[in-house]
Amino acid sequence: MRHVVVMVTTSYPRFAGDSVGTFMEPIATHVAARGHEVHIVAPWHPLLQRGREERGVFFHFFKYAPLPALNVFGYAAGMHADVQLRSAAWIAAPLALGAGWFKAMRVAQKRRATIMHAHWVVPGGVIGAAAAPGLPLVVSLHGSDVFVAERVGPARLAARSVFGRAGLVTACSADLARRAVALGASQDRLDIVPYGVDIHRFKPDPAARAKCRAELGLAGDAPLLFTAGRLVRKKGFEYLIDAMSRLPTNVTLAIAGTGDLATELETRAREAHVADRVRFLGNVTQDAVGSWFGAADVAVIPSVRDDSGNVDGLPNTLLEALATGTPVVATPAGGIGAVITDGATGLLVRERDADALAHAADVLLADRTRAAAIGLAAREMVEARFGWGAAAARFESAYDRALAFKSLGR
Repeated sequence: MRHVVVMVTTSYPRFAGDSVGTFMEPIATHVAARGHEVHIVAPWHPLLQRGREERGVFFHFFKYAPLPALNVFGYAAGMHADVQLRSAAWIAAPLALGAGWFKAMRVAQKRRATIMHAHWVVPGGVIGAAAAPGLPLVVSLHGSDVFVAERVGPARLAARSVFGRAGLVTACSADLARRAVALGASQDRLDIVPYGVDIHRFKPDPAARAKCRAELGLAGDAPLLFTAGRLVRKKGFEYLIDAMSRLPTNVTLAIAGTGDLATELETRAREAHVADRVRFLGNVTQDAVGSWFGAADVAVIPSVRDDSGNVDGLPNTLLEALATGTPVVATPAGGIGAVITDGATGLLVRERDADALAHAADVLLADRTRAAAIGLAAREMVEARFGWGAAAARFESAYDRALAFKSLGR
């Protein structure tokens, strides 16, 4: 059945190559590629560079902030270090919820929508459920929404209400699904739909090696570790910086990303006496992230469940690293342990363990034959299991199941 889908989201790449909300674009475009009409409803942002329609996806952005300082709704701007809501976010939320509700309602009516697909149970699910009470509702969980619902009373009540209304809830990892059930999601209306990865965009790229290393002034054979992500607690970058003091002095670490912990992490590198070997690249495009993974000898994803309990559902960077064929060292935090088979498609180590991170990286740097075999197996695994086309097919099935649920008068 062909659907007209209104996707309510608080994040979407604002321009080509943007590092924010990267998974939302392939979800939308691959659902559209299956013959469905897709309409994105999202907050306006000063950096937006989107046309009316791109690759079969139509855009509808809503303005909500009377002051520039209140443009903090979505796009990873509403939380400090991903652990605490900013005061401006509390002020902006009612304005954005109202504006988002009105825009989603009008788009659903004008386009004769058949499905409301809300991303992030709060606030996307709240907007989607209120905007079109008569439409089947699918809610997709991505991590930070569940974390907020677990710790903020009003958000928890709102999430429970949305879960009761949803015909189907999707989660990108089993860990996230378990936490959603604890918040009130129905087990029989919940499906795990892992993120995909563009295997044509993220692939082995020998040409990138020389280019990226030249940017750092490294010799061609100098060992390079690479990681990427927002500089927030749950990424665990502080432990990777600590690990650098346990590795040979010819090893360099490059970190791509920006965030609230930038100054703290730079200070940590200085105090660990590795500042000359830890390079902070700042914000880089998604294409550049792929090039850096391809240029590295080892990719490291040191994710943790932080002190507040927040953890990634399934980091995009994990699948991107695996797709490049670069051997990966990671922790089993969130959904990572369900993707990597330790010793076969990557090496898994304990969370918050700098010694273990250093040892695993050193093992791969010392045995390049084993490292290459692990990287190849990871690439083959990603090709077989994590294409965006397969994820879009699962979302399509979710629409049909939500429609069946709605037909029962629920």
